[in-house]
Amino acid sequence: MENKAFNRLDYTYKLFVVIALCIVALILAKDIFIPIAFAGFIAIVMLPSIKWMERKKINTILAISLILLGFTICLILLGWLIVDQIVALVNDLPDIQSRLELFTESVRTTLRKDFGISISDQNNLVKDVVKNVSTYIGDVLVSTGNLISLIIQIPIYIFLFLIYRDKFRLFFQKLMPSEEEFLWKKDLENVLQGYVVGLALVTIIIACLNTIGLALLGIEHAIFFGLLSGLLTIIPYVGIFIGATLPAFLALLTKDSAWYAVGVIGIFSFVQFLEGNFITPRITGSKVSINALAAIIALLIGGKILGIAGMILAVPAIGVFKIILGHTEHLKPFVVLLEDTNATQANQQQDEDMPSEENANPPVS
Repeated sequence: MENKAFNRLDYTYKLFVVIALCIVALILAKDIFIPIAFAGFIAIVMLPSIKWMERKKINTILAISLILLGFTICLILLGWLIVDQIVALVNDLPDIQSRLELFTESVRTTLRKDFGISISDQNNLVKDVVKNVSTYIGDVLVSTGNLISLIIQIPIYIFLFLIYRDKFRLFFQKLMPSEEEFLWKKDLENVLQGYVVGLALVTIIIACLNTIGLALLGIEHAIFFGLLSGLLTIIPYVGIFIGATLPAFLALLTKDSAWYAVGVIGIFSFVQFLEGNFITPRITGSKVSINALAAIIALLIGGKILGIAGMILAVPAIGVFKIILGHTEHLKPFVVLLEDTNATQANQQQDEDMPSEENANPPVS
């Protein structure tokens, strides 16, 4: 018993050392890690399609090239649609700027009359806001440049991962027993494929729902803000609320009533309710099954280390981490801290409802 407890403490100590080393490595080499991580996840999602084409006697390189071509075309179409919407928004900027000046003057008058904030204090506040916004815009421009670099690198890494996938399989076979390797491989593929494919479907549905809601409300550039909110859904729990800020603020500037902004918040809140309670559970199910606390902590850590990319990668990464813990005997208690209780109960109920392997396949005497 004491030896088992010692082994668990030893494994725990080693676990935290490995986590610390990984965090340091991510900080030092994040520009290298980000495209490799995205490419690895996408390659796993593409793998079933590649295998299907190979079973149809299609050459491996040709199969990978066709899948990558389709993936690239989808990215180009999405990028074209987003750029078209951004151009339309930029054309309306002069009108938005004039409305913003009127809105700002109204707010300044209210602050001076109702709250006793002097003009000088307001000017200092505006300077701080402008400084922060300028810094944010600079960060966005840098991120855009990094995104272009990612778009170029990721397909190359995906191609190489898929070409050399047998080497990774051979590595895991030599690293662990065949049965354990099979379980790891199966669980990892289920988690990553289920999460990424499900996330893509959820993103499309959320974008459509928000676009329809904003259009019915009469908000300008509804397609752009709907697409943006859908893409921000990739960031769990907080993404859709970030996406609601811009259209709500635009409604304050362009509409003659603040109720339009309230309507925008109401639409996004309703869509978020549908997403959390109906859409995501039915599409992705419990593929990742990480509880909210663990997911939020992972988002904060990922965002601090890798920025937006870290927030996107956080949940699938912690899902992989949970699988590793679950297949390591002395570290299984940590799974309890990460898993979602509702998903776990659903899985247990599903396992109880399914016939056992022995009953399904009785031994032949």
